[in-house]
Amino acid sequence: MLGDELVAGTGDPRAMGWVGRAAARTPQEGFRLTAHALGVPGETTSGLSARWQAETGGRLGRHGRLVLGLGHADLRAGTVTARSRLNVANILDACVERGVPVLVVGPPPVLPGGPDDHLAAGVRTLDDAFTEVCQRRGVPYVGLLAGLTGNPDWEADLAASDGRVPGQTGYGLIAYLVLHGGWDLLFPA
Repeated sequence: MLGDELVAGTGDPRAMGWVGRAAARTPQEGFRLTAHALGVPGETTSGLSARWQAETGGRLGRHGRLVLGLGHADLRAGTVTARSRLNVANILDACVERGVPVLVVGPPPVLPGGPDDHLAAGVRTLDDAFTEVCQRRGVPYVGLLAGLTGNPDWEADLAASDGRVPGQTGYGLIAYLVLHGGWDLLFPA
């Protein structure tokens, strides 16, 4: 799993993040799951595009799968949507070409009235762009906006922390959405 602070589980008092929670709930019949949460706090899609091959080269092997967790860093860095879209498209194109199954998890909503409230419209724009990139390539996409926008547990969890990363409840909600939104497409039944 590659991405930003949400992939790393930043702020989770259990140190599992959504990646650890999803991995723990994955039935492992006929295969062995090894989840590498390779998150870099504040990572943009440009940074992700630059490092993904080096990070995954020795880890994917013959049966590896890749999960990309995308957040708000491009918005904070002022990256234009076209560049964000291209960065993700390049990663997905390489995965599709190599036959590497991939799943993309989109950015979550920001806390209304929180420190990133000014990014709310941009998050929706990015989510739309990433949805399109994935649809064009037949790659499963887990959009977090629909399941978390206006969710009182999500908003309370963000408010209880720094307003940018969730705590235990928020990571549990992300894991639930991922597990029920495409995770099973990566693993044998």
